[in-house]
Amino acid sequence: MIQTENLTKRFDRFLAVSEVNLHVRAGEVLALLGPNGAGKTTTIRMLTSVLEPTSGWAKVAGFDVVRQAPQVRASVGVLTENHGLYNRMPADEYLDFYGEIYGLPVAERRTRIHDLLENFGLAVARKRKVGEYSKGMRQKLALARALLHRPPVLLLDEPTSAMDPESAKLVRDAIQQLQTDERAIIICTHNLLEAEELAGRIAIIRDGQIIANGTPGELRAKFLGPSEFEARMLSPLNGHPLRLPAGVTLTGKGDDWLRFSSTRGEAANPATLLALLEQGAQVASLQEVPRSLEAVYLQAMKISKEKDGEDAG
Repeated sequence: MIQTENLTKRFDRFLAVSEVNLHVRAGEVLALLGPNGAGKTTTIRMLTSVLEPTSGWAKVAGFDVVRQAPQVRASVGVLTENHGLYNRMPADEYLDFYGEIYGLPVAERRTRIHDLLENFGLAVARKRKVGEYSKGMRQKLALARALLHRPPVLLLDEPTSAMDPESAKLVRDAIQQLQTDERAIIICTHNLLEAEELAGRIAIIRDGQIIANGTPGELRAKFLGPSEFEARMLSPLNGHPLRLPAGVTLTGKGDDWLRFSSTRGEAANPATLLALLEQGAQVASLQEVPRSLEAVYLQAMKISKEKDGEDAG
């Protein structure tokens, strides 16, 4: 649904995006993470045919972003940092205006506007001018506009920015409901917890280049090493030197707990649990040690910066 090959954008001597390769299938949500100025917004602008690539190519919903720009724009719903809302228009008239631009019949766009305003808690304020809306309300209205024509591709830049926790959850729930086998979504966000909750794949961009791309599990394994598991005991181990199965490594130990890892991941857990029980350990629980996406992100950035230093040297 979204495909780029060596997508590159240069502004005079400044290389904003360099040979970005992304593949997002229908039904997938990709979170594009990176610091300010990393190239996220420039990438989104190329995918919406707002900016023309310097080199490389991209297709959205099967349409080339350069040769078939009108079809691309009709196939995407976009939420950007600068919403472009018309402050003097009431919300329902604003959405009706865009519905007409998208070519929606009158009856259909009225139904869509009613449903979207209800879903985002804006129905009671539908006759208020957009300029009177709070930041959070404006964000929800902009998202409603992006969804108005039921696009097969959604490109969302900081979708919950400036929202209170309740509104942010409402939008996250809406995004989860929008995940279907016929739609692909890219989310640009600084909220790593949000990215982990919504996205099945993560791409990290730095200085215009993708430095990591994969599922959260794949990126944890690549940047943080094998998964760790922790066994909690009902009684102290009293320094007992427990033996673990071949291929299982002890990574930490306390009075009533121990941690271990294995290149086999959770497949090694049954043999490990059996070995502990046979040696008299009273195991109360066994679970994977949580490893945050933040740790993955920071490690990927660290490695990328170190590599840049080596290349410069």
